[in-house]
Amino acid sequence: MSPLRLPPLPTLREIIRLYGLRAEKQLAQNFILDLNLTDKIVKYAGKNLEGAYVCEVGPGPGGITRSILNRGASQVVVVEKDKRFMPSLQMLAEASEGRLEVFNDDILKFNMENIFPETVKKDWHGDLPDVHIIGNLPFNVSTPLIIRWLAAVSNHTGPFVYGRSRMLLTFQKEVAERLTAPPNHPQRSRPSVMAQHLCHVKHCFTIPGKACVPTPDVDIGVVHFTPLKEPLIKLPFHLVEKVVRSVFHFRQKYCRKGVEILFPYPMMKELTNEMFESSGVDPTRIAPSLSMEEINGLCLAYSAICDRIPGLIDYNYR
Repeated sequence: MSPLRLPPLPTLREIIRLYGLRAEKQLAQNFILDLNLTDKIVKYAGKNLEGAYVCEVGPGPGGITRSILNRGASQVVVVEKDKRFMPSLQMLAEASEGRLEVFNDDILKFNMENIFPETVKKDWHGDLPDVHIIGNLPFNVSTPLIIRWLAAVSNHTGPFVYGRSRMLLTFQKEVAERLTAPPNHPQRSRPSVMAQHLCHVKHCFTIPGKACVPTPDVDIGVVHFTPLKEPLIKLPFHLVEKVVRSVFHFRQKYCRKGVEILFPYPMMKELTNEMFESSGVDPTRIAPSLSMEEINGLCLAYSAICDRIPGLIDYNYR
C-alpha cells in the first residue's frame, strides 16, 4: 500500500452520525457518500495526482477530500464556509500526516494566491503546473464562482498565479451542458462563450441526483477546465463579458437587438450598424448560432468604438 494513503477511518455515514451533520437544502448542499464515486470524480482531475497541489472547494464531510489524499496529493487545501464540518475535516487533517490544511472561509473571499509554494509556478505559455482546483459546488454559488474564476484565468490572478491551473467542478447538469455547448446547440449561452474562449472545457460525466444526499431535483455534471495558452478573444474580460451578455440578452431574437443595448439611444442605430459592418456578422442571426470567430469580430468592433468614444465602456442598459 502506498505510504501516502490514509489510514483506516470511520465511514462518511459514521462521520455524519458522529457529528450530527446534515446537508442544508437552503444552502443547496448535497453530499456524495459513495467513495467509489468520489474516486471516479477525482480521477478526472488528472491521471495521477501523486505529488500534486490541490485546493478543494466546499468539501463538506470530506468524501472527495479522502479520494484526493488517497491519490497521493502532496498538499491539499480545503476551503469550507460551513463551520459544522470543521471537526470532521480536522480529524481528516490529523490522519493526513500534514498534507491537509483546513480553512473555515468563504471561497468568494478567500485569497488563493499564496496557499502553495512559489516553486510550483509555471510560465503561462509553458507546461501546466501541478495545481488543481476541485469542488462539488453548492448550486447557488457555482455560476457566479466560475465566472469569477474565468475572470481570474483572463487576468492570471487568484489560483492562476501558478500558471494554467486546472479545474474540476460540479454543476447542475443543465449548467454543465451550457458550459460545454457548441454553436447551434440548444444550450449555447453566455457561459458557453466565456468558458470556451478561455479554456478547453469538457463535460466528463453525469452523476445521477439519486447518488447524492439529500437527493437534488436535478442530475449533476462534472466539468473539467484547462486554461488555454492564448484566449480566443484577446480583449479584456470585462469588455468581452459585456458584449457576450448583451448579445445573448435576447438569445432567440436577431443578434442586432442584443447589440443595440450596448449603446445609448441617441447613437444606438448608427453604432449598431457600424458594429455589424465592421465585424461582417449578419445582424439577423440569433446569438446561439454565432461562431467564436464571429463573436470575436463583434468584440473587436465594440472595442474600437469604445476607444473612440470616452466613457462608452461604462454605459449599461437600464
